[in-house]
Amino acid sequence: MREFIETMRAAGRLTEVSGPCSSEYEAPKRAATTDDLVFFEDLDGMRGVMNLTATRSALALALDIREESLLPTLAGCRFGGEVAVDGKVTAGHADLSKIPIMKHYPLDAGRYLTSAIVFSRYGGIQNGSIHRMLVLDRTHLAARLVEGRHTYNLHKAALADGEELPVAITIGTHPAVTFASCTRVPEGKELAYAAELRGGTLPVRECSNGVLVPDAEIVLEGYIGAETAEEGPFVDITGTYDPVRIQPVITITGMHMKQDPIYHGILPGGAEHKMLMGAPYEPKIYTAVSGVTGVKNVVLTSGGCGYLHAVIQVRKRTQGDAKNAIMAAFAAHTSLKHVVVVDEDIDPTSLAEVEYAIATRVRGDEDLMVITGVRGSSLDPCRLADGTNVKVGVDATMVMGREDEFVRARWD
Repeated sequence: MREFIETMRAAGRLTEVSGPCSSEYEAPKRAATTDDLVFFEDLDGMRGVMNLTATRSALALALDIREESLLPTLAGCRFGGEVAVDGKVTAGHADLSKIPIMKHYPLDAGRYLTSAIVFSRYGGIQNGSIHRMLVLDRTHLAARLVEGRHTYNLHKAALADGEELPVAITIGTHPAVTFASCTRVPEGKELAYAAELRGGTLPVRECSNGVLVPDAEIVLEGYIGAETAEEGPFVDITGTYDPVRIQPVITITGMHMKQDPIYHGILPGGAEHKMLMGAPYEPKIYTAVSGVTGVKNVVLTSGGCGYLHAVIQVRKRTQGDAKNAIMAAFAAHTSLKHVVVVDEDIDPTSLAEVEYAIATRVRGDEDLMVITGVRGSSLDPCRLADGTNVKVGVDATMVMGREDEFVRARWD
């Protein structure tokens, strides 16, 4: 992570905060005013960073991929990197109060870890994923484990066997590792995917509980047992508060920190949160749509919380391709709510361009697909009590054979 911070500094995309800054509200407010990487020299006495990869260009820089090649390159990954064990982690006394864990908004339940990756290992399978974690005291966290996801399933399996789930939590990893941990990959392939993104090999170290971790500023060792606690309220991707739930408790048994560590925080509902939520799904949608028509680009928009709205740029082969693209997108990312398909001449990153396509190429009686009673995102405040929602697809492409009627005046 330190190498990437210096890369961003050299690129002129780093904002430095030299004076003291509080982890309660002040640092989150500063991060909310910019998409630049924000580096804090004194975050409650420790160095800190926010907005590490808050833009697509920053993510491309972190992965060392040209931005225009980012989507097809990620779509072509095969999660086949090599993970090389290189030593062990020596953990000392655990004390979460020594870390500048942030309280982001006034109605939050408390201080939350937001960038931390929970690595867990059980039955020979290791998983890595980001979970929000509420600080309960110096050695305990309440973690939101989404039902059916891998950490939840491993924890459930451990409890069924009368055991606890060993975990190691990393804070301050290279963005490639963070991105891999946010991506739905084949079982146990997060570290292999990170290795592939890092050039082929990723060195890791083994914690005392057998869990493998990559290079990180801070490593917390512990386990998830049968204990539970209230978790929430917490601001999620939509900028609204997620409700209070009863969630598992993580007990921290050891802590390792680099000398003069750098804490990484992600602003809930902020640009980096949206990027890490949505960008891993863009290659999946790209691959799915490529099976039905020529796909040029996929963008999960910021206004759609980086998660609920997709704009798909295609080169149609037949008149029905746009609607097939819509269905493929909904199947690839089931949390999508609205999809707009546009032609090659429309920039999918420009909301003005997309609106223009809707204004001039959509007939409401022919070009809208409305699908009711389908599962949507649990984060959408307007979902029904049973979890279902309404999805809408918009074919904002030109009618094939009538393209000359849609020619736009240009000087180039």
